[in-house]
Amino acid sequence: MSDSERRKRGEEMFDQVYGGTVPLPSPEQRDEFLQVMLDQLFAETWSRGTLSVRDRRLMLLGVIAAQGEAELFGLQTRAALRRGELDAQQIQDLLIMLTQYVGYPRASKLRPAVRAAIEDLGR
Repeated sequence: MSDSERRKRGEEMFDQVYGGTVPLPSPEQRDEFLQVMLDQLFAETWSRGTLSVRDRRLMLLGVIAAQGEAELFGLQTRAALRRGELDAQQIQDLLIMLTQYVGYPRASKLRPAVRAAIEDLGR
């Protein structure tokens, strides 16, 4: 695959993964870090056909919960809701399940992000 094909594939997958919740940086805004992210993470990793975007997002939500990254958990939750990969009840059940593994203190920090994402969907 050529560099321009990889770039296009990365941009398309970025848009698919985030479903408009995160704007794609313009080419002028992209430094080397962002370009490698688009070329490798989105064009190569997220684009692999074995697992669906939903499956990958569920794994990612587990990792993010384990790290206690509430802002990123909220962003990924919004994208999952917006794209119809998960509904509000599934997100709530996901958080309950993850709480048993990441612990109540860490999961309680994720709750406001989940509530905000669900409320945003209702607007």
